[in-house]
Amino acid sequence: MLETILGWYTGFMLIFFFTINSYYLLLTVAGFWRTLRVFKEVRRPDQRRLLRSPLTPPVSVLAPAFNEEANVVENVRSLLMLDYPLFEVILVNDGSSDDTLRRLVDAFDLRRSARSFEPALATKPVRAIYESPSYPNLVVVDKLNGGKADALNAGLNLSLYPIFCAIDADSILEPDALLRLVRPFVDSPGVTIAAGGVVRVANGCDVRSGRVRKVHLPHRSLPLVQIVEYLRAFLFGRMGWSTGNSLLVISGAFGLFEKRAAILAGGYATDSVGEDMELVVRMHRYRREACQPYRIGFVPDPICWTEVPENLRVLRRQRTRWQRGLIDTLLRHRQMIGRPRYGAVGMISLPGFLMFEMISPLVELSGYLLLPVLWTLGLISASIAATFFCLATLYMVLISALAVLLEDLVFRRYPRTLDLGRLLIGAVLENFGFRQLTVWWRVRAFWEYWRGDLSWGVMERRGVGASAG
Repeated sequence: MLETILGWYTGFMLIFFFTINSYYLLLTVAGFWRTLRVFKEVRRPDQRRLLRSPLTPPVSVLAPAFNEEANVVENVRSLLMLDYPLFEVILVNDGSSDDTLRRLVDAFDLRRSARSFEPALATKPVRAIYESPSYPNLVVVDKLNGGKADALNAGLNLSLYPIFCAIDADSILEPDALLRLVRPFVDSPGVTIAAGGVVRVANGCDVRSGRVRKVHLPHRSLPLVQIVEYLRAFLFGRMGWSTGNSLLVISGAFGLFEKRAAILAGGYATDSVGEDMELVVRMHRYRREACQPYRIGFVPDPICWTEVPENLRVLRRQRTRWQRGLIDTLLRHRQMIGRPRYGAVGMISLPGFLMFEMISPLVELSGYLLLPVLWTLGLISASIAATFFCLATLYMVLISALAVLLEDLVFRRYPRTLDLGRLLIGAVLENFGFRQLTVWWRVRAFWEYWRGDLSWGVMERRGVGASAG
């Protein structure tokens, strides 16, 4: 009986590993072809036209900050230098316990303001609002700590403009990033309600005066492997999902939203650590249930640079938080899964995320544990176990290497041949230790979620300008 059960489960594991890797391969290829189509439609004169056009909508840039003293001044300078016709920067200091607020006050000559606002969304109390005579489009909000979602809701309450950009305070936007990301809103006004941009790894880059001056790969292996991961999952993967208006995740580090649509959907959920994904799914749900046309997309050329974890302790906190956010969002909106009423979101992307993102670490971990058990019991030969492991690993390496090669073909952000070689090595190394660790952390996240853990954990920052990789 035991042998039969283990035999059936072994067959299931073979099918599952083949299916999940084929799923990632399909997303990568679909994302690549959509990226090529977008690039054919967009030319540089189009950017200049947007800069001059009175139809280009003004944007409120919302940047929540908690203990971001390492990067906050440089990153605010970067935001203030964006190439965009009309915008405001609202930095929300969410009860930082370090010198975040003092550094901002000193650097930008901030003074208390009597600016009024309509509290459309409930938030923790605002202690003070600061404005600068030298930077009229900068607003700093100081409030009691309520978490990132609460800080974003506070920023939404104070924002003046119909579109808002949500970013992390530790991130750096390229000068024309907003201009590139707003294209879907200009092309389809009233229909586009959200769009995501590309998040790239800043570790190792030369960052000065709030700008990425030169792009370099980090020297350390941990951030290097994360670059490969970001290319595969956060660039081509999300481009693939946006093809059928079924994108579920717009990174909290860089996304553009219609303010009215976000408020009607209820704003950011303050009781979730996956507030970025949860809001996007809720906006899908609201529009589908109201039978209103809409578009949520992904744009492959606007770039946001962010600092990724450089040690395993911080990386573990990040990855367990991401998985808890995923679990929470899928359980909150489980009524949408498999429902034709919600279109491709209900029939394709939500079931895909349930199987290949939420449940897959449980299956994958059981596979890692099952192979040695089968070998020990004599139910499988060592050669068959090794063959299965090698084939599964080679398939995963192929997908990661393909993402690296496609990035080099389309974007070429790492132009040196040596850089391409190091990224391909990273595509291999990712599958020997790094992937297994992240699988274990994602499994551990189920226990943390069950305990009701909503913590973010401390995200240690070195400062991207100082990062050597």
